[in-house]
Amino acid sequence: MTFSPDRLTYLKLAAVTMIWGATFVAGRYLAADVDPLLAATLRFVLASAALLGFMALVRVRLARPSGTQLMQLAMLGFFGIYFYNLCFFYGLQYISASRASLIVALNPAVIGLAAWLLHKERLGAAKCLGIAFCLGGAGVVIVSRNPHLLQGADNAWRGDLLIFGCVVGWGVYSLFSRGLNKSLGPLQTVTWSILLGTAMLALTALVGGKLTLSALSAIHLPQLLSLLYLGILGSALAYIAWYDGIRQIGATRAGVFIALNPLTAVICGAVLLGEQLTAPMLLGGAVILLGIYLCNKPLAPARPLGI
Repeated sequence: MTFSPDRLTYLKLAAVTMIWGATFVAGRYLAADVDPLLAATLRFVLASAALLGFMALVRVRLARPSGTQLMQLAMLGFFGIYFYNLCFFYGLQYISASRASLIVALNPAVIGLAAWLLHKERLGAAKCLGIAFCLGGAGVVIVSRNPHLLQGADNAWRGDLLIFGCVVGWGVYSLFSRGLNKSLGPLQTVTWSILLGTAMLALTALVGGKLTLSALSAIHLPQLLSLLYLGILGSALAYIAWYDGIRQIGATRAGVFIALNPLTAVICGAVLLGEQLTAPMLLGGAVILLGIYLCNKPLAPARPLGI
């Protein structure tokens, strides 16, 4: 059985968003025991090491970007790595992983609208309906899993605002890579943006006194395993696949796959933790899949957008 290039891209993006579905749980777990700035720094130190190790293994040299490219990469590193992860880890100190994933489910709509405004990506009725289905389906899955989700603490608004910052940061990281993905390729773009973002995080952690030997020695095996998951799978591997998916089918069509995150979390909870799958969860999952189909039909290979 053979797959068209687009279908292989769909499978890759689905796998990526499934990996990301568990990052909120791992991030929430770390936020309870590890300083958010330290956790973000260590996550991307591990991601940087994994990327550089992979490039050495396959004998690919790190490219030397021009001055303009370096400024663009620094912007991606700031919004997609530095800003996103500070919002992510600090936000999870105020609200639950489920509530955070509900806010992040806004990503497809934000990316689709921004791609239409900035890059003139076509946003027809089917795509708009598909995005709406993805939002609605994700909401049903998340709220049915935790009916008291919207009843937050008095300071929950801070967490909501911070996690919405993740949506903004990820939108910039997804949409402003067009020229770099074309000239440098996804691997070089992701590696450089992560290296620069990691440097920003590490400098901030050092200046703020968070990156110390005593803080590092307080990290035990469970926290280390969470950091390894976040750094290697949730960052290094997933970011490359994400940028390649955007290069192949465009930001809007790739963005709707983020709606699979809460569905993945629910399935993982049922398989690994014995949590109950309810009819509303299954219905919401079906609506998400329908939304992704509407945004990506027809299934005929689409012309790459040269991002």
